[in-house]
Formats: sequence, structure tokens, C-alpha cells
Amino acid sequence: MKNIISLLRVKAEEAIHSAFGVQFEAEITPSTQVQFGDYQCNSALKIGKALTMPPRVAADKIVAHFDTNEMIETLSVAGPGFINIKLRPSFLASQIQAVLKDPRLGVPLPEKVQKIVIDFSSPNIAKELHVGHLRSTIIGDAIARLFEFLGHNVLRLNHIGDWGTQFGMLIAYMEENVSQTPADLTQLMTWYKMAKKQFDEDPEFKKRAQLKVVSLQSGERATRDAWKRICDISRRGFQEIYDLLDVHLIERGESFYNPFLPEVIQELEEKGIITLSDGAKCIFLEGFEIPMIIQKSDGSYNYDTTDMAAVRHRVQVERADRIIYLTDAGQSLHFAMLSKAAEKAGYLDPARVRFDHVTFGVVLGPDGKKFKTRAGETEKLIDLILEAIARAKAIMKERVPDIAEEDLDHISKILGIDALKYADLSGNRIKDYTFSYERMLKFEGNTAAFLLYAYVRIQGIKRKVGKDIAPLIQHAPIGLEHPTEVALALHVRQFGEVLDAVSRDLLPNRLCDYLYELAEKFHAFFRDCRVEGSPQEDSRLLLCEATARILEKGLNILGLKTLDRM
Repeated sequence: MKNIISLLRVKAEEAIHSAFGVQFEAEITPSTQVQFGDYQCNSALKIGKALTMPPRVAADKIVAHFDTNEMIETLSVAGPGFINIKLRPSFLASQIQAVLKDPRLGVPLPEKVQKIVIDFSSPNIAKELHVGHLRSTIIGDAIARLFEFLGHNVLRLNHIGDWGTQFGMLIAYMEENVSQTPADLTQLMTWYKMAKKQFDEDPEFKKRAQLKVVSLQSGERATRDAWKRICDISRRGFQEIYDLLDVHLIERGESFYNPFLPEVIQELEEKGIITLSDGAKCIFLEGFEIPMIIQKSDGSYNYDTTDMAAVRHRVQVERADRIIYLTDAGQSLHFAMLSKAAEKAGYLDPARVRFDHVTFGVVLGPDGKKFKTRAGETEKLIDLILEAIARAKAIMKERVPDIAEEDLDHISKILGIDALKYADLSGNRIKDYTFSYERMLKFEGNTAAFLLYAYVRIQGIKRKVGKDIAPLIQHAPIGLEHPTEVALALHVRQFGEVLDAVSRDLLPNRLCDYLYELAEKFHAFFRDCRVEGSPQEDSRLLLCEATARILEKGLNILGLKTLDRM
């Protein structure tokens, strides 16, 4: 199914061609003022300028040639030449029926399937996931889910930090000070901190650690086995969190690209884009004051080298059409330089491959500073998740004192994790956001609990009515009479338009805003339009079903689960 904007654009372009004899791409947007219409066409201003006529005159001519047929109820010209479009309720009713019969809920598959590589989460081996990884993981998963639903081929990559000096340091420390194999990531992280302290304070240990790096890079068996054990322990710790969050990733860490680094340096030298500066191999980029160092003066590689190899692999081997990186805004300079360097190297052609660095702000505590524990340490992500679940459990126990323990555990887990994710996703990712369990678990306002409650209420209506929905979808007509019915139906049908917008700007809060408004419009409909026992029971039941399906799919794209009862 084409979305309504697409259908209106075709009609507007036909009207423009009939009125002026020119081909012109029409600009259609949802109306900013509901009282004036459902959509508006803003093309008359540009046409008037191009054809040297008053925009209002151009708008009148477009309206005169507009084919309204069964889709459009009224057209009107406002202001300097905006064309307001009001849709027929009967057209919206037919659209809701079509949505219910469509497994994709009215969202069309893409004309061209793209290969989209998304790089997110990206923790470091031997370090626990902390609150700083929360945003990359949650936002990255939502963006991946969006493109998967839209029908694209998505590769979810976890570019973990699993190579470099820190491993020589940790392996040397463990060989010299630890008799047993580490049991878990917490213990490993403790040893890492102690190794780092000794590395900074003891020059002899530093030398031994650096020799371990050489052993690791040369493939010496005992050192490589120790490195693998460290990585395996870390993975188990990471996976516990990914399982709780229902996030799926393919690990492809820095070590994966290590064999390609000499090739990259050789290619860049052959292309003549490397300049020696104090013995280091650098790429100087127009518009940047500092160079990109891709090989240090001692011959070692760094993050820049690995990231260049990664771009090369993602374009040449994975055949990516779009590459998306999720990191905090503090890395903006690095990724701006990376994209420019990859273009200069010929790895990245902006005409064929889109490169997006999706930035986000930091998580703040109540004091407005970076979120930390009371001891002043960075908050562990596992503690954050378990605390959200525990608080959700306390809230549900208070609201429903006689709830069965099994149901309480199930509901609390979904509500707690949904609340944690939604609190992050509902704000503009570019900004910092203040973490608050109390606010995220509220049942009022733009929260996960409010959306879940709307979904649960619809399931309750369906249980009370007690009818099989499937035959109704095939045979029962939908009629939209009350204004809140019409408003709800229009909003349901705009789902695909919102997903298109998010796919362009990668701002998941747009989808959150849409779902919040959908829940509000449903509650207004529920207030004004009785379902059970009314003459319009079947029609309104179908409108409820369409709303529930959009709510469920929208929440699923954000990485949230639904509940049938609360």
C-alpha cells in the first residue's frame, strides 16, 4: 500500500501538470493546523516564483484541476497559497480495512532493498557494560529494527575493543599475579584496574606488558589462548545484558580487521595520500586542522587504522549501501575525519554509499552531571536494568496486591525494561537526558507504561466483546462517524509516513511521539465512542484492532514488548 502522502503527491503533480503544462515535484505534508485539514500542499509558492505569478493564483489553478474523487472531501486555499486538504471519512475507513488485511500494516516494501551496516553498542573486552553503553545499544537496536521492518538487509555489528596494548598489560598481570582462571567479568575488570595501575607506575612491568602485545600480535600460542579466555569471559558478561534487553548483534571486533591493516597502509601509500609527519604516517584532510594518523612512528596501528579497514571491508566486501555508526557526540570529529579520509582513499563514494554518524548526548544524574553511583563510579548497566525491574515490581505489587507471583515477575520484567528503553528513545537523542526511575515508570504522560496501558485496554475491550476478529476483518464494513473516530483512523494510517521520516533522520523519538499521540487519540475515542453493545460495535472493534496492531508493531520497532493484561 502506498501511504497517503504518496497518493496525494501523485494527484497534486497531475493537477500541476494539467494547470501549467509542467512537471513539478509536489510538496505534501501533514497539516500543522488540524482545523484547516488533514494535509497541505505547499507547492504553489515555488510554482508562483518559477512562473512569475502570485502564489495564491497558482494555488487556485492547482485546486481547479485537482481530482478529488472518492479520496478528498474538501480543498481550500489559505494564506499566501497553502492548499489545505481534507480527506473523506469513507476513504479513511477503506484505508483501515486495507491495513487490517495487510501483514505489513500498510507499510510498503522498498523499491530497492539496501544493505545497511549498523555499528552499535561496541563495549571493550575486560570492561563491564556501563550506563554509557546504554544509549548506543538501545538506539542502535531501534534503528536496526526499523530498517529490518522496512524490508532492508541489515547487518548488526558489535565493533568491540578486543585488541591493543591493554591486553598485553592484562595478560602480563594475570600471568604474574593470578593463579586461577577468572570466573566472571567483574573479577576480570578488577584485575584490569590493578594491571593498569601497575602499568602506569612500574616501568619494568610496562616493558613486559609491551612484549606481551608483541607476542599476541605475532600469534604466540600461550598469549593468544590467554587472550581468547579473556574475550570469552567478557562475551558471557555482555550476553547476559543483551539477552535481557533482547538485543541481537554479530561480534566483529578490532581483531577481525587486524590482518587487513598492512594492506590498507600499502594501498594508501600507493594512492599517494599518506604524508610522513615526525615519522608517523598521516592523512591530511581539507577543512581539518589536525591530520589523521594511521600508523604511529613506532610502526604500530591505532583506532584510525582499524576504522579505515572497517569502512573498506563494509563497502568492498559487505557491499553496504548505507553505513551507520552509533556513538556519543564526543566522537564527532573522529567520524567526520574518517568519512573524509575514506572518500579520499576511494573506499567511500558518497554518491553510492551513505555514511551516517548517529550521535547522542550523555546520561545525566539528578544533579545534572554524568550519571554515577553514590561511590562516584560509572553505573553498571546490569545494575540499572535490574533496578528498573525491581521498581516496576514494587509498583505493580502496590497497584495489584493479589497478583500471582509468576504474573508479577513477567509483567515487572517487561514494564521495567520497556520503561528504561522508552525513557531514552522518547527524547531527542542529540540531547543529554536526565535519568529518573520515578519519571520513566509513571503511568501518565509520554511513558512506556502509558502506551502499554492503551494496548492492554484494547485487549480488554476485545475480551469483553468476545468476537472472532478474523471474519470481521474480511466481511464487516467500517464506518467513521464521530470526529474522534476519524482522527484515530487518520493517525493509524500515518504509521508508514512516520517510519519513512525516522529512516531519513534516524530520530527514534519521532516514532515515540507518534505512538504517544496514537494512545491519546485512542483514549479520546474510547471516551466518546462506546464499542461493546453499540450499533457500531463491529466497526469500532476493527478500529480498535488496527490501533492495537500499530501500537504493537511500533513498540516492537523500538525494542519494547507488549502485555495483554496489567
